[in-house]
Amino acid sequence: MRFTPPGWRAASAGLALGALACWAAPAALAALGGTADSVSTDTQALRGQLRSIPYLQYDVKEIDTGPITVREYVTRSGLVFAITWSGPVPPDLRALLGTYFGRFESAAAAAHRASPGIRRELQINQSDLVVQSSGRLRSFHGIAYLPSLLPDGVSVSQLR
Repeated sequence: MRFTPPGWRAASAGLALGALACWAAPAALAALGGTADSVSTDTQALRGQLRSIPYLQYDVKEIDTGPITVREYVTRSGLVFAITWSGPVPPDLRALLGTYFGRFESAAAAAHRASPGIRRELQINQSDLVVQSSGRLRSFHGIAYLPSLLPDGVSVSQLR
């Protein structure tokens, strides 16, 4: 019989949960609606190269993985107000949409129930979340943005 000190299981469980929380924390930094700090987390998660492009009212943080390009649009106050993507496969939208992914997933499931089969386009137009995604084999692209964070004078058509 092996001797286990009192409280050992609780301590090891606490350490395991703490390690899991530290490991999972970067994914919890939602890109859409998050701060500019989340861009570096997304760059690491996507294993891409980051390039910053300044504009008058916002900055574009472009993450290039080779096949996939993701652009995160950041306000002057440091919040990600839009994301665009293009490539032969869609990126990890769970990571990019963060806290908004559940709503995206629900809307996508509802659209699929309303019109089953292969969906090439998905439009979600809610008051505080807009997602437009389309694609076909080896060509996917989309945009997700938060209308309330869109800088004054910036048109959605500029975010392509």
